[in-house]
Amino acid sequence: MQLRLFPPLAGLCLLLLSLIPANAQLFETKAAQAFMIDADTGTVLFAKDADKPIPPASMAKLMTMEVVFNAIKSGRMTLDDTFVVSENAWRTGGAPSGTSTMFAKLKSAVRVEDLIQGVTVQAANDGCIVLAEGMAGSEANFAAQMTERARQLGLPKSTFVNSTGLPADGQQTTVRELAQLALHLWRDYPDFYHYYGQADFTWNKITQRNRNPLLAMGIEADGFVAGTSEAAGFGIVGTVSHNGTRVIAAMSGLASDRERSEEARKLLDWGVRSFQKTEIFAKDEVVGEAQVFGGAKSGVALKAKGPIDIFLPIANRDKLTAKIVYDGPVSAPVEEGQPVGKLRVWIGDTLSQETPLFAAETVGVGTLPQRALDAAKELAVGWLR
Repeated sequence: MQLRLFPPLAGLCLLLLSLIPANAQLFETKAAQAFMIDADTGTVLFAKDADKPIPPASMAKLMTMEVVFNAIKSGRMTLDDTFVVSENAWRTGGAPSGTSTMFAKLKSAVRVEDLIQGVTVQAANDGCIVLAEGMAGSEANFAAQMTERARQLGLPKSTFVNSTGLPADGQQTTVRELAQLALHLWRDYPDFYHYYGQADFTWNKITQRNRNPLLAMGIEADGFVAGTSEAAGFGIVGTVSHNGTRVIAAMSGLASDRERSEEARKLLDWGVRSFQKTEIFAKDEVVGEAQVFGGAKSGVALKAKGPIDIFLPIANRDKLTAKIVYDGPVSAPVEEGQPVGKLRVWIGDTLSQETPLFAAETVGVGTLPQRALDAAKELAVGWLR
């Protein structure tokens, strides 16, 4: 069901009354999959095949760190705890592996904080495995915890088989869920987030620069991680903060390290410069009206729990469209505060945000003639919906 809106800003009236999303993206990228959100609100700014399952490669390490950070925050582990480098960790992810490593020595004891820096700065596979074995007894047990934690965070498609992101059957995620996970890390772990922006880290007398290519580009990036797999190509999860606006993007399916860096830079730069946050409805302001069946009134006013902000494209405002949807007509009685529908806003063909709407008033059951008239109307036109 679609219904009319009561916009408070005359300049936005035509935009908000448009009920047909524009069939065009405002930005083009060579990435096969891409997803970008505003960090403050979670508003979707760009999406391209964002829900296709992909192998995560090193981007899986975001979930590895989430499990680690959560254990420290909850008091189950400290930064000063130490774990021993097993032969499995050394061979699979250490110097003999030929993969990204912090060069941890076999059978040495390493502090948790150093392992964190190895993973976040150097994408160290040995660091991941040492943490996994130390926290869960085996990497398989830890990977199961990663998947369980993903479900708790509302990430239904992310499934992990190991802690490193190294190729494994059944291991998958999506760029949407990677960006949502990165947003969670930034919001919920401010005491640990800074590790992602650390320029370099030295372990075993070997100094390595941060493997995130965005940090050295001078674009105000301070996270997160890059990854590469034969199946999905080059991918990255990055974030940029500029003039009080922070955006987070995840991309996959790029052809080279150079193309990944350039496409990520362009998308993130576009994200922080191309939108203007605008309040379109104040707190308690009526957004629209839903039809009521069998009520003392034919409609019920709708409002959100608070003010409604949208992200207006600065250069393509005609690409923003909105509509209210609900299952209706709503049967009387309707109680004030009752959930009724949602305000959906599109930027181009991307569903940007959804805001729950609630009854702004109580509507009681109508008289017998009113109910009979509504029944006749429903019989006549209800099949058209």
